[in-house]
Amino acid sequence: MFTKNVIFFLVITTGILLSCNPKKAKSDIDITFTPDTLNVGYTYWWPESGPFIGSCGEELSLALVGTLVALNAPNDGPGPLYTAQRGVVQIEKVFKIKALEEHTYASQQFLTTDCFYGSGLTEGDQVLVSCYDYEGDYSIPGGKSILKIKGLDVPLINSIKTYIDTDQDPKSIENDFELWAEQGMGKALLQLLDCGEVVGETE
Repeated sequence: MFTKNVIFFLVITTGILLSCNPKKAKSDIDITFTPDTLNVGYTYWWPESGPFIGSCGEELSLALVGTLVALNAPNDGPGPLYTAQRGVVQIEKVFKIKALEEHTYASQQFLTTDCFYGSGLTEGDQVLVSCYDYEGDYSIPGGKSILKIKGLDVPLINSIKTYIDTDQDPKSIENDFELWAEQGMGKALLQLLDCGEVVGETE
């Protein structure tokens, strides 16, 4: 039979353990994957691509990392619009999920899209994928929206997680400028930072 002192000790110990449990960040999403495939369209006519688009930053709808496990040969199926090349990414971690009206991401383990032509990627490459939404579904504007990475625990991944955790505040990753410049995204990040300064001046 427990004494009052033992019960008090257990209550205090439990409280300490619970308080030491760190709060999960927005980008720390636990997913039990299903063996299904998410088909993502290619908004090839968008003038920008990557995790930083728009004058003041469009909201990311889906951000994830994975491995390119299949890559088909290019084809001219879309006609004169663009050259298609379909690839399949096996998803390893998801950092952002925006709920859409009809086709919200539902824990699919694979993502497929036909925007790989000219990407320079090969099977086995690990990639960071940035998606937006268009007409109620996820889309990839191609180009820099699928970036080759050198692992899951690298500064670039930590930077995109920080960006997501701060509700896409570009100032939170201002010191990571060189990382993104190496990916050809320096100008895009500067545009968001400049917009933030203008907004701050007008408030």
